[in-house]
Amino acid sequence: MQPTPPLTPFPIETSASSASALMAADMRQVDAVIQHRLASDVVMINQIAHYIISAGGKRIRPMLVLLFSNALGYSGPERFELAATVEFIHTATLLHDDVVDESALRRGRQTANALFGNAASVLVGDFVYSRAFQMMVSVNRMRVLEVLADATNVIAEGEVLQLMNMHDPDLSVDDYLRVIRFKTAKLFEASARIGAVLAEVSPEVEECCADYGRSLGTAFQLIDDLLDYEGATEQLGKNVGDDLREGKPTLPLLHAMERGTAAERELIRHAIEHGEVARLPEIVEIVRHTGAITATREAARAEADKASKALRVLPASAYREALLEFCFRSVDRSA
Repeated sequence: MQPTPPLTPFPIETSASSASALMAADMRQVDAVIQHRLASDVVMINQIAHYIISAGGKRIRPMLVLLFSNALGYSGPERFELAATVEFIHTATLLHDDVVDESALRRGRQTANALFGNAASVLVGDFVYSRAFQMMVSVNRMRVLEVLADATNVIAEGEVLQLMNMHDPDLSVDDYLRVIRFKTAKLFEASARIGAVLAEVSPEVEECCADYGRSLGTAFQLIDDLLDYEGATEQLGKNVGDDLREGKPTLPLLHAMERGTAAERELIRHAIEHGEVARLPEIVEIVRHTGAITATREAARAEADKASKALRVLPASAYREALLEFCFRSVDRSA
């Protein structure tokens, strides 16, 4: 078996501060599981899998597993295995996403497909997916397997829905939100739900935990879409305007078309249809002066508020406070 490089330690400075400090020791346990479970006899798998995992990221999904487990009184070792599992599912989707989107930059460095090629990235993504299923089976809980298998299937549906919606300026807001709930929010929901499943709480409490994850994930993606027109490449770790280049009709653009003049609407429609970024500065200005940025952030804030209300079923603890903090930071972040 080929030796693998060490993982980048859990980045305390890049996630919600008090939650990161609270969970740092637990997240190091998750990193240890990731390190062990990524190992393969195939050299390229080691290279690509470690390349994308070691890039870090916010690691919110695995932290949700741990925070809900701890908040509900479960302290068994399975929580580390399943926290790593959801990170693997997320990693596999990133590998596949970047190939589909032809992305060249993620988290401030080259994407795996840009560095190693599309074929290798897709195949290693398949390896990471299948390793995630090995891990969830090892926990030997049918409900866990059911939740994560369902989530993985829904995420795949979301990916296809997004592909179908590309370059469609007539996409409805409801259809746009459906993609978010399938593609992004579903894994947030599953991560929160897994913590409740491990703690063997009532179906009602489990559903509230899932509601939190779903709403937080929706808020998180809404802000991601907003930042494509408000952020800077250095902060985002990806190229500003990538969504437009890929022909994605996200909420800021949908709001801008609804509120703008006929000429502004036509400019945005043409850009979505053709994936054109040559006039990106003009489009960014339209998005801003029509109030589309504010409207999108308010939609995210409404989702974060729903998430915070779902936490009322949890007993008071530092873990519940950390989950509440995620609600606020998901909306106010700049990267």
